[in-house]
Amino acid sequence: MIVYNVTTKLEPEIVDAWLAWLRDTHIPDIVATGCFTHAVILHLIDTDDAEGPTYAVQYHAKNKEDYERYIEKYAPSMREKAVKEWGNKLISFRTVMSVVS
Repeated sequence: MIVYNVTTKLEPEIVDAWLAWLRDTHIPDIVATGCFTHAVILHLIDTDDAEGPTYAVQYHAKNKEDYERYIEKYAPSMREKAVKEWGNKLISFRTVMSVVS
């Protein structure tokens, strides 16, 4: 199993709206690509939230091929939609991991 992790630091004023958009629109759109089985939203608790909270979304793919298909075919448009919706009110970075056990 592959975990595609997207960690995002948000400006405080968008947190509620962003979480609603994430749950109701963004994650369902990404899972609907068929590349991921599900996603989990996490709040990082050992970070300084003075400038806004940090969240991680972990998208679970059955294999590396599904993840790579998402990156090649869907990721550019999904990222474009997020930028169009939120502009510079957040910053994200991405990591990819394989489940060991």
